[in-house]
Amino acid sequence: MTTTKKLRVAVVGTGRWAQRAHIPGWQRDPRVEVVALVDSDEAVLAEAGATFGVSDLYSDYREMLERSDIDVVDVATANTAHFEISEAALKSGKHVLCEKPVHHDYRETQRLADLAKSTGLKTKLGFTFRYAPAVQYARHLIEQGFVGTPYIFNGYEQNSQWIDPQTPMRQVDPDADPDVIATSSIEGYGAPIIDIMHEWVGAELKSVVGTMRNFVPERMVRATGQMQRLNIDDGDMWICEFDNNVMASIQSSYVTVGNFPGIEARIFGSQGAIIIRLVEEFGICQTIKTATKDEVEFVEREIPAEFFPEGGNSREDWDFLFYSNLCADFATEILDGGPQNQGGFAQGALVQETVNAFEASFRQRAWVSFPLAANEEAARAE
Repeated sequence: MTTTKKLRVAVVGTGRWAQRAHIPGWQRDPRVEVVALVDSDEAVLAEAGATFGVSDLYSDYREMLERSDIDVVDVATANTAHFEISEAALKSGKHVLCEKPVHHDYRETQRLADLAKSTGLKTKLGFTFRYAPAVQYARHLIEQGFVGTPYIFNGYEQNSQWIDPQTPMRQVDPDADPDVIATSSIEGYGAPIIDIMHEWVGAELKSVVGTMRNFVPERMVRATGQMQRLNIDDGDMWICEFDNNVMASIQSSYVTVGNFPGIEARIFGSQGAIIIRLVEEFGICQTIKTATKDEVEFVEREIPAEFFPEGGNSREDWDFLFYSNLCADFATEILDGGPQNQGGFAQGALVQETVNAFEASFRQRAWVSFPLAANEEAARAE
């Protein structure tokens, strides 16, 4: 339906990522108005309010949720608060965009997806790279049959941000058992490439196997400002099998030289192949290359303007460009009022369940069947 009503958004969490991606991404869309900001750090909150011209500032998200004139709550806080705020926002009748993960247990994420569906609300996960113009164009080509029958998918999350142990890390639990390797890279940064894998393969995941490694034992913890033992997966490699016979691989890492950060996705099929690379290199934040069975050398393609926000281009900062598409997509889904809702909490639950399956495979040193619910039922039956 056509409407002149502006979508009114409140952003909870106003730190660096919110200021680089979330807030400017929303404000780029003329159909949207950011009407409130929330942060427990009053100095950061005041800075964001002044930078983006938002006057309604709250130190407690609960006070903001009492407002009936807010349509969307955007949760850009630390991971530990994602679930609590998202659940409260949905219960107050508001659509929710949340950074990943909503919850470390996929079942809890699915519970919120079900809650939203039952109340007619829409959700969206911060799968930033899904909305890159190159990824959207690749998905269009796949849907048009460019690759034919898919055979192989390769996904890479390659990130050199934490090679230096002195670089403060926030994606950790400083109180975790140092004798047990914990997921960090695959969950926080590998999730977007897992999301793209599921979308491009377009079939049910059946089984996974893989391993995790901790290459840098001691790191600086941002929360404490201290060096300590952090037994996290700063390197992962996984193999996945799908029910349409596709084989897939996923690699995630904090310590791969050459990207800061970067995602690469490759799909090979009976008719053609596509490679997208989402890395800021030489002033360009994305590329797409294709080949066919008759012309096997990969050539770079120009991404059509229709996959960009108005006036957008590949020389923009990747976070602003990709998040502008994400925010615009969510605004369209809500304002149109139809059933479309890509990349929502249900997709988040699928991605988190995949991460949980990867972890289970590593713990068991064996292939793990998917979905996990069926796997758990089979184990109980034995």
